[in-house]
This record gives sequence, structure tokens and C-alpha cells, in this order.
Amino acid sequence: MQMVPGIAFGQNTRVALDVGCGVASFGAYLLNRNVTTLSIAPKDVHENQIQFALERGVPAMVAVFATHRLLYPSQAFDLIHCSRCNINWARDDGILLLEVNRMLTGGHFVWAAQSVYEHEDNSQEQWKEMENLSWRICWELIKREGYIAIWRKPLNNNCYVNRHPQLQPPICEENDDSDNLWYVSLKACITLLPEDGYGANVTIWPTRLHYPPDRLLTIKMDAYNSRKEIFRAESKYWNDLVNGYVNAFNWKDLHLRNVMDMKAGYGGFAAALHDYGIDC
Repeated sequence: MQMVPGIAFGQNTRVALDVGCGVASFGAYLLNRNVTTLSIAPKDVHENQIQFALERGVPAMVAVFATHRLLYPSQAFDLIHCSRCNINWARDDGILLLEVNRMLTGGHFVWAAQSVYEHEDNSQEQWKEMENLSWRICWELIKREGYIAIWRKPLNNNCYVNRHPQLQPPICEENDDSDNLWYVSLKACITLLPEDGYGANVTIWPTRLHYPPDRLLTIKMDAYNSRKEIFRAESKYWNDLVNGYVNAFNWKDLHLRNVMDMKAGYGGFAAALHDYGIDC
């Protein structure tokens, strides 16, 4: 994105989330920039758009973005995008934007909306509310140009811990697990970044595809081998197996594009497919 060179599509930014995606044109646009975009649409009226997005070859799904956490762990996305998605991010104490904050790495939030550029009273009020809320959650407004505004989430907790104790929204309680997802209600609080340094992997793509992330060390498991050894062993296993699939079943001739992995593990199957130009 020329407006903010630090986004660096295909390097710093590899995994994106498009909220209220329509027919997933944003995700389709990023394909040539080596970015995998998961496009989500509201459950109520846009099922047909998701079907169209999948037929285009863009990963997409129907999701309910209202009262419960989306089913993605904290710091899952390098960039989150919302264009004309009709979401009032400041309502209900900013609870939906705080969910975006939970899912975002030290990356960027891109908002394209009338409120960014229109001068009508209602639009200007929404912009001021958004500007104030983003400041209170320590986001930095990097660029505002035309109808697009881009914020960056902080890389550490310095701003959060130095906020005035009475400033809203509050910091989430210590016992709140930001990676607990199933049937967890949204919370109007700020998710802190891990103090132990085991945050989301920010290694530049494509190195991160086969490089064990620091976050791997936080996974609870009963195993004698080191987590990194297990990661590498799983990667080799899937690489060998996928190579066999491709050769035995002529997968290249099938021109596969969208694949669902029913047991992701460490993502070894998807990583192995990447060399064949298949998103999983």
C-alpha cells in the first residue's frame, strides 16, 4: 500500500482479515501481492456473496460479528480491513473495535468509510468518536487520505500501562485468556500483548512459513521432544505426504485453489500446499 510503505504486502503483511467483505474484491486484489486474505461476511444477508467469493478462489466464510468473539486467536492477523461495512466501531464502548484489537498483531487497521471524508454532522460525529476511541486504545493514526484511514496497533504494552487508571476502556483482567474463543462473549476491554515476548510471529514472509514461531513455546503439550523439533517433524511429514498426493493423484492437473484442512495442527499441510499455489 503506497500510503503506508510499512505495511509491505507479501513481507510484513501476509495474513489479512476483511470484515464485511462483499464479494471479496479486496482479498482478490491482494492475491497478486502475496497476501492471504480471509474474507468474512455477516450471517444474515450475505451467504450468496461468500459463495461467489469462494468461486473466485478467495478464502471466505460467513461469520457473526456481534456478541461473541470471532474464532481466531489473539494476534492472528497482520492487517484487518473494513470498507463500507456499515459497522459503528465506537458503539457499545467500542466493543467491536476492541475485538479487532485482540485479533491484530502489531499491524494495521484500514477503515474506508464515508465518516472518514464527509463533512456532514453525522459523519463528522462518527469520525470524532472513532478518533477518540482509537487514541484511548493506543492506536496511532498513520494516514488519513480521501476516504481511507489507517491506524497501527502498538508493538508493546508501554502505552497501555501508562494510561490513566480511570481511562476507558479498561485493561482486561489478568485471568482473561485472549485465546479462549468458543462461546466467549465480547468484552469491552483492552487485550494486552504477551509480556514474555511470545507474541505473534512477526518474521518477514516467506521465512515465517517454515520457521518455528516464538509463540510455539506457549502451547501446552505432553511431549518429551522440544516443540521446535515437533514442528519441524510435522512440516517434513506433510511435505512428503503432499508431494505424494500431487504425484500420485495428479493434483496439479486439478487446478485446486481453495482447500479446507479439517485438522490444522501447526499448519504443515497448508504450508506444504503453498509451493503448489494452493491456499488452505
